[in-house]
Amino acid sequence: MAEENIQARLRMVALMALSNKFGPMLLTTGNKSEMSVGYATLYGDMSGGYNVLKDAYKTTVFALSRWRNHNRPEGALGPEGPVMPANVITKPPTAELRPGQKDEDSLPPYSDLDRILEALVDKEMSVRETAAATGEPEELVAKMEQLVLRAEYKRRQAPPGVKIGVRNFGRDRRYPISNFFHTGLPK
Repeated sequence: MAEENIQARLRMVALMALSNKFGPMLLTTGNKSEMSVGYATLYGDMSGGYNVLKDAYKTTVFALSRWRNHNRPEGALGPEGPVMPANVITKPPTAELRPGQKDEDSLPPYSDLDRILEALVDKEMSVRETAAATGEPEELVAKMEQLVLRAEYKRRQAPPGVKIGVRNFGRDRRYPISNFFHTGLPK
């Protein structure tokens, strides 16, 4: 995994150099699903000045992309017609850090993951409550909760972003990152 992350960091060095040379602010690409479970690379795809997807789950990003491909709001910038390549929306999500890699190799499908995360993060439900509400196995929900808690240190270093939900990372939801912190909530 360490070698895979070098790719993301090398890309960011080039993008930051272009930003520094020509002036436009670099935007980061991590969405709320990825930021929740730590599927973002520090000093890689997390580098930049602003994150427009920070509070949008992956399923929301796909829905917005499909919507924009069929609609152009009045006064909006950009071309008429599709702006998001269809294969970006339809192919299995992947960090593309190794051949054949898919996010689902280590995560549930985003339609399931996002329901779990909405319960754990947005509603602050326990593992047991989340499993009951989503129909997912408690073991899977507990694993996702551990990923969320372990990724807090990364989120602390993330740039600011748009708030669209009821509870975003940052001011609305922060957990300690030291002293073996655990929520203490019933599993």
